[in-house]
Amino acid sequence: MVNIVLVEPEIPQNCGNIARTCAATRSRLHLVRPLGFDISDRAVRRAGLDYWPMVDLQVYDNLDELFARNAVDDLWLITTKGPRDYTRADFRQDCWLFFGKETAGLPADFRMAHESRCIRIPMREDARSLNLANSVAILTYEVLRRQGFPGLKRDAEPSGACPIF
Repeated sequence: MVNIVLVEPEIPQNCGNIARTCAATRSRLHLVRPLGFDISDRAVRRAGLDYWPMVDLQVYDNLDELFARNAVDDLWLITTKGPRDYTRADFRQDCWLFFGKETAGLPADFRMAHESRCIRIPMREDARSLNLANSVAILTYEVLRRQGFPGLKRDAEPSGACPIF
């Protein structure tokens, strides 16, 4: 399983897209407060998030609580400040992928404490960053690809016809 951690996410649409990715991939979503939006049952229902019941969600008041409640053995911090790209990371089973808030990324002290575990997504130097939901999708599917997409629907028998979306 992949554990996706959003540290202080701010934009509800990003969280909704990430939650959908987690639901589709059987990944666990961890949210670290403060959140820039409401995730109450009423708010989720009003937003029409019909996949929300499929999301394995955990919420924490801070990073200390997350680490106190979980055995985080294989953590990776995804940051534009990472010294190496994600293709060099050796993701293990049940890895943890940490992503920071949209406006500031991960806290500097947290990055410095785990400097050897900081990775980045390659992009042009003059681009600030990718969208958070896109970054989560890239890394989630890379980890799952390396693991053989456990528990996910794979190739169907070839029929010669290409389905139209």
